[in-house]
Amino acid sequence: QVQLVESGGGLVQAGGSLRLSCAASGRLVNNYHMAWFRQAPGKEREFAAAVNWRTGSSTYYADSVKGRFTIFRDNAKNTVYLQMNSLKSEDTAVYYCAAKVGYYGSIDYYPASWTDWGQGTQVTVSS
Repeated sequence: QVQLVESGGGLVQAGGSLRLSCAASGRLVNNYHMAWFRQAPGKEREFAAAVNWRTGSSTYYADSVKGRFTIFRDNAKNTVYLQMNSLKSEDTAVYYCAAKVGYYGSIDYYPASWTDWGQGTQVTVSS
């Protein structure tokens, strides 16, 4: 099991940027697919972005964030990041880092298939 701790959330104006970090411990993050999900008040948790295990050469994005968000990993730091640009009010949510062992399967967008989760970090975008 890997422990995940998110940081970097906060309050930002529309059009601004934030970078979220997800620091992993207990296991080497390069053995895991990594993802960011988000959950707005009153809504279900939804997929935002993912990066494949080991090299991080493949990335995946929800249509709502494509072209604005970038996910990348630094295996040497055991950390995954989410760079968020051109933020909109509809990006306001709690953002969660998630992991699943890469060896066991491919990336998908369903929260139930991801085995390890962080506690979340709040992102609030004011319009």
